[in-house]
Amino acid sequence: MTKESRDKLPVQRLLVPSYILKISKFLTFLSPFLASRFAARLFLTPFRYPLPEREKEMDKNSAQSMRLVPAINREIVVYEYGNSTRKILLVHGWSGRGTQLAKIAKHLLKEGFAVVSFDAPGHGKAPGKISMMPFFIKSMHFLNKEYGPFEAVIGHSLGGMSSLRAIKEGFSTKKLVIIGTANSVTRISRDFATTMNMNHKVAELMKSYLDRKFGEDMEEYSGAVSAKTLKLPVLIIHDEKDVDVPVSDAYELHEALENSEIFITHGLGHRRILGNEIVINKITTFITA
Repeated sequence: MTKESRDKLPVQRLLVPSYILKISKFLTFLSPFLASRFAARLFLTPFRYPLPEREKEMDKNSAQSMRLVPAINREIVVYEYGNSTRKILLVHGWSGRGTQLAKIAKHLLKEGFAVVSFDAPGHGKAPGKISMMPFFIKSMHFLNKEYGPFEAVIGHSLGGMSSLRAIKEGFSTKKLVIIGTANSVTRISRDFATTMNMNHKVAELMKSYLDRKFGEDMEEYSGAVSAKTLKLPVLIIHDEKDVDVPVSDAYELHEALENSEIFITHGLGHRRILGNEIVINKITTFITA
């Protein structure tokens, strides 16, 4: 499969085994209720994949440690890359890992920053089979206490939404960069169901189930809900052809934020955007300005 072909498929469709898609379709036909429970399990299960070549330099040259996050009683793997008192926190997306933003990290080191990142629970080298957005957020608060303060935070996809929420909850930083970040949890659940060969009815049942399971309306974690409370400068980066998160979400976040700048790319999709030189230069200029 070519890079162009891969960019046209959501990351979940690329990583999920084909038999899972068949089961999802069958359960949707048989019983939307059963399908919603199956979907909920899938929704909380990140997919792991081999370390890409582009991430190996950061993986090799960073100090790594397993740390327990007491608030969630889960372990994460922390990456410390570079040596400087000026630190940037990187937050990967769903099914990502702490080295996912490796090319961005390399340029930040050249600018005199050190980078801290992490494998969220159930991701990369971190133990566990399930994960969820609150795990990302609690991990960020833990890292801020143990490794901060951070000059800026850079979050990709779910990492961007988690960063918005963490800052709303009191995570202190000077600037935020969000890349390919979604706005609505409800829309995420619907897009997920569609990707998994399910329908909106299953998505609604799945979200209702998760709301009850965790005792809160997960829509409150939506990007724009958090964004409305933020005052710090935010750079929003999104590709117009992102198939994982529609570019309309970027404009909705831009509208909700008080102090934001939006940068739309063309032809980079949801993943290749992280290694693009123009994008990286935009990020480093924003942070160092």
